[in-house]
Amino acid sequence: MTPAARLQTAIEILDAIAAAAREGGAPADAIFADAMRARRYAGSKDRRAIRGHVYDAIRAVRSAPPSGRAAMLALADTDPALAPLFDGSAYGPAPIAPDEACAETGLAAQALVDLFDPLVGTEEHAAMLARAPLDLRANRIKADRDALAALFPDGEAITGAPDGWRLPPETAAVQHPAYADGIFEVQDAASQYASAALDAAPGQAIVDLCAGGGGKTLAIASCTGNDADILACDTNRARLQQLPPRAERAGATRIETRLLNPGQESAMLADWQGRATRVFVDAPCSGSGTWRRSPELRWRLTPARLDRHLADQAKLIDIGADLVAPGGKLLYAVCSIIAREGRAQVDAFLDRHRGWTADESYLPKGIGRAAGGGFLLTPAGDGCDGFFLARLTAPC
Repeated sequence: MTPAARLQTAIEILDAIAAAAREGGAPADAIFADAMRARRYAGSKDRRAIRGHVYDAIRAVRSAPPSGRAAMLALADTDPALAPLFDGSAYGPAPIAPDEACAETGLAAQALVDLFDPLVGTEEHAAMLARAPLDLRANRIKADRDALAALFPDGEAITGAPDGWRLPPETAAVQHPAYADGIFEVQDAASQYASAALDAAPGQAIVDLCAGGGGKTLAIASCTGNDADILACDTNRARLQQLPPRAERAGATRIETRLLNPGQESAMLADWQGRATRVFVDAPCSGSGTWRRSPELRWRLTPARLDRHLADQAKLIDIGADLVAPGGKLLYAVCSIIAREGRAQVDAFLDRHRGWTADESYLPKGIGRAAGGGFLLTPAGDGCDGFFLARLTAPC
């Protein structure tokens, strides 16, 4: 493919990504993969170049653009190498008109930025869209961080994460045979901190209420040395079905999965009411803390979608609280930097549940900043995804 043809292909893919963002469709990675399958003539260099154009444009443009061309024009404004590729050639984009409008650039729409936690200042903004490193977590059931250091000597230890090992962005770690052997998982440092903050220990009865594909469930099993009973739940069958083979690979043999029907969660968990030593509520959220990895999420968030997340979070934290044994703990977590999803949810929970208290110290030294009844982690401050977490203790 010519450089101009690569650019035109990127524009067409951006059209599809912007439409999906507005309509709640497939994520950008899936759209890109489908587009490349439809263009089997594109070689590896073509795919890398097209992907670079697509994601550079997504990171540059603050909200869903009117077209992929408008997004690429915004990028061309800052990259002089791109403008000459609008050459009108057979497979390239049409020449740029003198008065042609381009998409708006920036971190995000101002209305969205205004929702950030007060601790998120403008000095954080650049880090929120920078390319994220690849973080690994050693599986204690089979290995330790020293094993990762031997496998990937170009990496470095993650501060405050005893099992964490950091590699450059887009390292192909999962292609290493050790991954198939269950030696490690790919997991951002923020998720490692959150899993450790649950304070899980051998012999406990633990519920992961929003387990999804089980990344944090496996981290919890690792923390307990595969010596705790863990119930992993979710309402998404496709995601939950990913967990059993992952658990088998990791040697985590004490995880039970349970698919819950939306609206019937409490009834389907009646056998666990008041008996869990630890409950993890990794609630669905805006994902505003993960823009480094999924920058198109900035294009997807609407007031209506945020309201749905807020309602789900309040419901799930209440369901989780009913499962906790007297004196037990609940960890509420969201990969968000929006105050209404973080500190405000915890404040409201403590108002609804008298006698519960927010723990004050459970993160490694220097990690996170106090945000109401919990802690906020940010890419600039903590070198990880944006995350809010709060550990809450039930009355005895």
